[in-house]
Amino acid sequence: MPKGSNTPVPTTALRVEVGWRSGPGVPDADASALLLVGGKVRSDADFVFYNQPAHASGAVRHEGKRNAGGQVTDALLVDLTRVEPGIETVILAASSDGGTFGQIPGLYIEVKDAAQGTVAARFDSTGATTETAFVLGEFYRRQGAWKFRAVGQGYSSGLEGLATDYGITVDEPQHTAPAPAAPTAPAPPVATPTVTQPAAPPPPAASPAPVQLTKVTLTKAAPSVSLTKQGGTSGALHVNLNWQVRKQFSGWAAKLGRPVAMHSDLDLDLCALFELSDGSKGVVQALGNAFGSFHQPPFIHLDGDDRTGAVASGENLTVNLDYKQYFRRILVFVTIYEGARSFADLNAHVTLQPQHGAPIDFSLDECTVPSTVCALALITNTGNGDLVVQREARYLVPERGVSPQRTVDYAYGWGMNWTPGRK
Repeated sequence: MPKGSNTPVPTTALRVEVGWRSGPGVPDADASALLLVGGKVRSDADFVFYNQPAHASGAVRHEGKRNAGGQVTDALLVDLTRVEPGIETVILAASSDGGTFGQIPGLYIEVKDAAQGTVAARFDSTGATTETAFVLGEFYRRQGAWKFRAVGQGYSSGLEGLATDYGITVDEPQHTAPAPAAPTAPAPPVATPTVTQPAAPPPPAASPAPVQLTKVTLTKAAPSVSLTKQGGTSGALHVNLNWQVRKQFSGWAAKLGRPVAMHSDLDLDLCALFELSDGSKGVVQALGNAFGSFHQPPFIHLDGDDRTGAVASGENLTVNLDYKQYFRRILVFVTIYEGARSFADLNAHVTLQPQHGAPIDFSLDECTVPSTVCALALITNTGNGDLVVQREARYLVPERGVSPQRTVDYAYGWGMNWTPGRK
C-alpha cells in the first residue's frame, strides 16, 4: 500500500506485525497501539505496549517478538469484534530502542487474519532518518465497517512524544537509594522440596501504577536490578522464555550451506527452585507436574509446557509479588528436555515483566559449552522488603548420570533430594 491509502479489513481478530531486518548495529523496535475517541485516549488504560500489554476490553493485546533468520517481528492482536462502540480509531505505532528508524532496514506493518493467516493489508515504510517513533497505520470505523490506513508519520521524540501527543500522561521513573540489607540467618537444611507453610492472609489491594516507558536490559556490565526501583512491588511477575532454533549443518550439507535439521522436536522447560522465609524449599517445573501455586505456597506457578517453541507466548512462570515477604530466594532456570544437545544451538530470550513496573530482559546467546541446563536469573530478598533480580546466564554441563535439576541444585547449594520424574 502507498502512504496515505486505505483498504477495508474484515471485522474479526487481526494479527498486526511490525517487522524489520536485524543485524549488527540495528536498534530494537517495539509495537504499540492507542485506542482513541475524538483523536485522544480516554485514559492511560487505552495505551497498549510492552509495559501495559493488554487492553481491559480484550480488544488489543501485545504478543511480543519473534526473530526468524534475522527477520524480526513484534506483534499485536487486534480483535475488531471486541473494540468498544465508542472507540473510533486504533493507532498502530512503533518506537525504536537504542537508535533511530534510519538505522532499521526493511520496516513494515502487515495486517493478517489471525485465524486464516491471510494478508489483509501491508505498508512498507521507507525514507526514515532521525525518527525514533512512527505511526505506521491505523484502523478506523466507516459506516459500521473497519478500514486500515497506511500513515507513516514519524516522531523524533520517541514513544514518549507519540504517547503524549494522543493524551497519555507519562511519568518519570522514581529513583531512591536502597536501604542497607538486613543480615539473614543461614537457612536450615531441608531434605525434601515439600512445602508445608500454611497459606498467608490475603494481601492488601495494590493501587494502580502510572504509565512508565522504562525498559531494563541486564548485561554482563549491569547484571542486576531492584524490582522496587522499577516499580515492581506487587501483583504478578511474569517470567517468559521464548526461543528460536539456529540452522544446523552436518557432513556434505555443511559445505553446501544447506540446513538439514531444525530441531522440530525441541522441548525446553522453564523451572524455578525456591526457598521460602521459613527455610522450606522446592521446585516448580513441568516434570512431575510440579506446577506450583499462585495464591498458596510457594506463590509461584508454571502456566504451561510449550514443547515446540512455536507457542507465541512461550513458557511462563508467574511469581506473586504480593507475598514477596515469604520469599528468601528464587532461582529461575531452563533445561533442554529433548531435541538439542546444547544451548549453543539455540537463540533464547528471557523477559521478566512485573505487573507494575518496567520489563527486564536479556538474551541467552553466549553458550560455548555442551550445556543442557542454564541458570537464568536469581531473585533474592534483600531483607528490607526489596527483591533484586540478578542475571545469571550460567551454562552448566551435567556430569554423566546426573540430572540437569540436580546439577543446578549442586551449583547453587539448594540441598534437596531428587528422584526420577516424567511428564
